[in-house]
Amino acid sequence: MLWLHKRYTLPVVFALTAVAATIVYRAHDGGKALAAPAPQAATVDVAVVQSRPVIDWHAYSGRLEAVDQVRIRPLVSGTITRVHFEDGSLVHEGDVLFTIDPRPYQAAVDQASARLAGAKASAAYTASELKRGKRLLQGNAIARRDVEQKRNAAKMAIAEEEAAKAALQAAQLDLLHTQVRAPISGRISRAEVTEGNVVQAGSAAPVLTTLVSVDRMYASFEVDEQSYLQFLSRARNMGGAAQGAVPRAGRAMKASVSNLPVYMGLGDGDGYPRKGYVAFVDNRLDPASGTIRVRAVFDNADGALLPGLYARIRLGSGEPRPAVLINEKAIGTDQDRRFVLVVGKDGKTAYRRVTLGASQDGARIILAGLDAGERIVVNGLQRVRPGDPVQSHLVMADGSPLPPQARAEQAVSSS
Repeated sequence: MLWLHKRYTLPVVFALTAVAATIVYRAHDGGKALAAPAPQAATVDVAVVQSRPVIDWHAYSGRLEAVDQVRIRPLVSGTITRVHFEDGSLVHEGDVLFTIDPRPYQAAVDQASARLAGAKASAAYTASELKRGKRLLQGNAIARRDVEQKRNAAKMAIAEEEAAKAALQAAQLDLLHTQVRAPISGRISRAEVTEGNVVQAGSAAPVLTTLVSVDRMYASFEVDEQSYLQFLSRARNMGGAAQGAVPRAGRAMKASVSNLPVYMGLGDGDGYPRKGYVAFVDNRLDPASGTIRVRAVFDNADGALLPGLYARIRLGSGEPRPAVLINEKAIGTDQDRRFVLVVGKDGKTAYRRVTLGASQDGARIILAGLDAGERIVVNGLQRVRPGDPVQSHLVMADGSPLPPQARAEQAVSSS
C-alpha cells in the first residue's frame, strides 16, 4: 500500500493543482468562461454596380457572296487566239480577257462598208433623177407616171442605204466582240477555254471564265422569326410616332433595318472588326426553318473577303437602352441558380439571386436581382460566405484598380 501511495502521489498533486487553478480563475472571472476570439474579416475586391446604355446584339452565321458575279461567254464564234490574263488576277473594267480570231469579222466589215458605199451612190443617183424629173414635169416634157417611178426608186435607194448602214454596224459590233472584255472590275477565275479552241456563240456557249467584284461583299444570313417580329414592332412604333400611322410591313421592315448596326468577323477570329449595313431583307419567311434571309454589305478594301467564306454576324437592335452590367467574376453558381454577394452598409455579405442576360463587351447584363449603386464582391468570392464580415477593397467595375484620383477620394472618405 505504501508503494502504491508513493507511485500516484505526483500525478494526483498535478491534477489537484490544475483543478484549483481553474476554480480560482473562474472565481476571478465572475464564474464565466472566456469567449472565443472573433473571426478576422477577409479582404475582398468590391465594385459598385454600374448602369449604362447598351445595344442588344443578336449573333448569326452566314456566308459571303459577291456583289457582282459575271460568267463570261463568247458573243461571236471563232478560234481563241490569245488569253490576256493570269488565272486569279485582278482585272479592271474594260480590260481585254480573250481574243477571238478577228479576220472573218474584219472581212465582213469591209463587205458591209462596200455595200454601204454602193447604196449611197444609188441613193444619190436616184435623188438626182427625181429632181430632174420634177423639172421636166413642170414643162410637161415627161409623164407624171415616170416621175412617180423615179420618186419610188429614190425611196428604195434611201432604204437600201439605211439597211447597208445597219449591216455595217452589226459587222462592226461582231468585230468588237472578238475582243472579250471585262464588264466589271474584280478578281477573275481561271481560263476555262485556252488558246486554239473553237467556241460557239449562242445560249449554249461555253463559259470562258468567271469574274467577281471584290471592292464590296455581301454577307447573307438567316434571322429568326422572333427577332424579325421585334424589329418590325420597333419600326411600327417609330413610324406611328413620326407619321401618326402604322406603316405597311414591307416599309416597316425596311425602315427597321436601314439603320441597324451590323458587324462581321471571319471564322478565324473572336471579334467583329468589320462594320457594314443591311441592304436587303427577303420578301417571305421560310416556313420550314422559321427564318427570313437578310443581306448586309461590307467593304473589302484589303481584298481578304472571298465569296463562300463563313461569316459571323452581330446585328444590333437599334436604339440603346439602360442596363445593369457586372463583371463575370462576380457571378457564382448555386446548382442551377446564379448569384452574387452584395456587401451591405454593415460590411457583411448577403446572398442575392440574379437573372442573367447577354454578354456585352466582357461584362454580363443583369436582367433582375440587382440595382445600380449596390456594391458586390468581384474577387475573392470563394473566400467568404453569406453573412460574413469583409474588408472592402474598392476596384473598378471590370476588376481593375481604381485610378489615383479615385483612390485619393476613397482615402479621404474613409478618414
